[in-house]
Amino acid sequence: MPRAPKKPPAGMAGFSIVWAGQVLSLLGTAMSNFGLTIWAFKQTGRATDLALIGFFFMLPMLLTMPIIGVLVDRYNRKLMMMVSDLAAGVVTIVLLVLYLTGSLQIWHLFATSFISGIFQGFQWPAYSAAITLMLDKKHYTRASSMLQLAQSGSNIFAPLAAGALLDVIGLQGILLFDIITFVFAIGTLFFVHIPEPERTTEHRAGQSNRLPEAASGFRYIKERPSLLWLQSLFMVGNFFSSIGFTLLAPMILARTGSNEVIFGGVQTIGALGGVAGGLIIGAWGGFKRRINGVLIGWTLTMASMIVTGLGRPEPAWAGLPVWGTSTLVGAFCGTLINASNQAIWQTKVAPDVQGRVFSIRSLIAIGTVPLAQLAAGPLADRVFEPAMQPGGALASALGWLVGTGAGAGMSLIFILAGGLGLLTSLVGYALPTVRNVEDILPDHDALSGALALAEAGVD
Repeated sequence: MPRAPKKPPAGMAGFSIVWAGQVLSLLGTAMSNFGLTIWAFKQTGRATDLALIGFFFMLPMLLTMPIIGVLVDRYNRKLMMMVSDLAAGVVTIVLLVLYLTGSLQIWHLFATSFISGIFQGFQWPAYSAAITLMLDKKHYTRASSMLQLAQSGSNIFAPLAAGALLDVIGLQGILLFDIITFVFAIGTLFFVHIPEPERTTEHRAGQSNRLPEAASGFRYIKERPSLLWLQSLFMVGNFFSSIGFTLLAPMILARTGSNEVIFGGVQTIGALGGVAGGLIIGAWGGFKRRINGVLIGWTLTMASMIVTGLGRPEPAWAGLPVWGTSTLVGAFCGTLINASNQAIWQTKVAPDVQGRVFSIRSLIAIGTVPLAQLAAGPLADRVFEPAMQPGGALASALGWLVGTGAGAGMSLIFILAGGLGLLTSLVGYALPTVRNVEDILPDHDALSGALALAEAGVD
């Protein structure tokens, strides 16, 4: 009697295989980003150029998110994940060819970032929806923390590896490694089973509405004010934190004379916080009330931004422990924030509409990021940096706080953005509609069960 074909891995086993592919792929991507950041800053020495690379990545992602969410809900989630990984690999191949031919310029990074941003929009809603389908809801926080662990782990080793290998294999070798890792990531997806969701009333309502199907994600969140206010907190918080994230590399490079070792050290120490967060939250499971993880995490993240601005490289290397520690705390809290928030949404939103809802959710949360990126560079290069040079408009009044000279103006921006972000997180505590989101909204599986009983005529 012929043996039945072996079923592909599913559940936590299948998720772990996909996760392993992402670990290696993220390492390659982080190494490429590190090498390209060093290359770009050495070409111009301006914060604005690094900010524009991030801007051109975020803008197309935001513009296409509503449509991408619908595609994720309509079509195979595994296919959407593969498309995202494949596009990232193609972009890296283009950069490698440009670099090898001596043609690579700053504007090429803007163009390839724009293309990457379009396809990166598929990855997050597709992976999020896939996790919901593959795992029991008690594992949602743990799975999200594992993904954060993969991201943070890559950020630990990438600066060390890229910094050590730049002089050995050059930027071309690092880009080639990135290409190899994306092939591995796509390969893991072939070996796992990702089930398709059952269709709920929310899905059918989205299809039958006269408005474009993409708009149903907006309506879904608008009809649930607790989710809307929760994501609005992310929108404001991400604006201030993105200013800091955009300026971290140019600030450190400016204050240390483009010291790659110190810059890489800060990134590595910070990434340790993300790894610690992933391990601890993965084992612990997070706060029972997940909203506490969101609000506490935001408060500590903004406080760490203020500390980052206070770090000074006087004498040399003195800024490393301050920048490293504050970045470590911020990364740890980022894992706590994202894992807790992800678990809330996965628990409250039906799986078959998560693609479109999560895309709009992300659109709300990061909609202000391009504005922060556009503002950060000019604020640094044209306003705060000149003002904090010796004899500048703010040097005598605030030089005692952040010092003067290259990078001091960006340090001051960190302190201001962190202070305003801290105020935002405290407002979140004061709003009952945010603080009590888990009590106000029912879980999607409980609601589906109640509807099924009602349709069957059971009280």
